Amino acid sequence: MLDLSRVDRPVGGGSNQANAVVTYSPAFTLVPTYECFNRCSYCNFRVDPGQDRWLTLVAAQARLENLRGQGIREILILSGEVHPASGRRSPLIQLIYDLCQLALDYGFIPHTNAGPLSRTEMELLRDVNGSMGLMLEQMRPDLPVHRHAPSKDPQVRLQQLTLAGELKIPFTTGLLLGIGETPQDWRDTLEAIAKIQHQYGHIQEVILQPHRPGQTQDYLGEAFLPEQLPAVIQLARDILPPEITIQIPPNLVADPQWLLGCLQAGARDLGGIVPKDEVNPDYSHLHLDQLQLLLADQGWQLQPRLAVYPAYDGWLASQVKQVVERHRRALTETEALS
Repeated sequence: MLDLSRVDRPVGGGSNQANAVVTYSPAFTLVPTYECFNRCSYCNFRVDPGQDRWLTLVAAQARLENLRGQGIREILILSGEVHPASGRRSPLIQLIYDLCQLALDYGFIPHTNAGPLSRTEMELLRDVNGSMGLMLEQMRPDLPVHRHAPSKDPQVRLQQLTLAGELKIPFTTGLLLGIGETPQDWRDTLEAIAKIQHQYGHIQEVILQPHRPGQTQDYLGEAFLPEQLPAVIQLARDILPPEITIQIPPNLVADPQWLLGCLQAGARDLGGIVPKDEVNPDYSHLHLDQLQLLLADQGWQLQPRLAVYPAYDGWLASQVKQVVERHRRALTETEALS
């Protein structure tokens, strides 16, 4: 959690303009299953295949029912990976589809991140999602942390970014920092993302996610130093097309001064602010009121956004577009009253 007692140390002033906007998504996470055939050594999410009880639609419905009236707009469907050759792969994809449909029925916007998917799977899920995502992580294929993680092959993940572009799916991707890569790897990965964006124009956000150690991981690497983040953000801003928003997860930037430094360097989104970060369960988000206070003190205005950016509304399936339009109207009305 951010330590607000350290906020009085200067980092070179506030934002460069009054009331500069930083966005976030009011979100809640549903996990169909934690089981995963990959074994990334830094992971604090997975359990072994066959060792997890999958989320049921009845349980999901109860959770969504409790979210009504709480300002939640995005439902992140975050899943472990069942091997593509497994007989349980098709049931998992169907469960993810059904969870997305349930979220839509309750008036929420689904965003699915379920590992690399086939074209057929992406075509199916496109009809029930506002956007989708997959971390590219790093283009380097020989990282020891991925030795036992076949689907972390950079070319496999790059292919999904390409498929999303071909299918006109608004998309989020990103880099995981501090897993044994080099600064040149950052550049190579950002250039690969930029190349795909120049071709298809579908990438909404790039997440720059610093590694912070968790209690259940095997990886012995230390946390990515927050003082390195502004330089990576500046590199990303130099390489990526300007329409891509750079996102940083505030619960993984322990020092509020470095969080502010990340914004000054060019980050403009804080991602989904959720009750629990399922991928990094040891690191809670700062309460939204505290986060707003911290940013406002330095001239930043924190605003909610939707899981899909307005430029992509025309790509959405009809039922998804209807839900998105209702949320857009609600946000507009809220902004008019503020």
